[in-house]
Amino acid sequence: MQLIVYLAGQIHDDWREQLRLKAEERNLPIVFKGPQEDHDRSDDIGEAIKGQQPNAEYRDQAASEMNNLRTRIWMEKADVVIALFGEKYRQWNTAMDAAIAIQSNKPLILVRPPALIHPLKELAQRAQVVVETPEQALDALAYVLE
Repeated sequence: MQLIVYLAGQIHDDWREQLRLKAEERNLPIVFKGPQEDHDRSDDIGEAIKGQQPNAEYRDQAASEMNNLRTRIWMEKADVVIALFGEKYRQWNTAMDAAIAIQSNKPLILVRPPALIHPLKELAQRAQVVVETPEQALDALAYVLE
């Protein structure tokens, strides 16, 4: 059995790459997908496909269309979603992706530090698993694959 796991969450550090490496070290049959991790590529993709936009608002809208398409396709193909909430960055995209996972009946593993227990309490109640680190999320997947 191979799992497709959508990794939702901030793109400002290497948590996804670290998780990929740890899964590889453990020989876990997991394919990871997620948002575009190159921030500039993510911001520029609308204009790269649709051409120069008249202003920043339209530029953002064009990029959002492409990024939402990517998210929807990979989230629908995913067997499970890991949504990581960190303490440092605003987490709008993570919250949106977690909500999509819940509405789509995708199993959700919520990763959040203790400082976010209260603000994420309702979301945590809808997740299948709530952990504090990406490594714990990987351990949960390893258990599923036993």
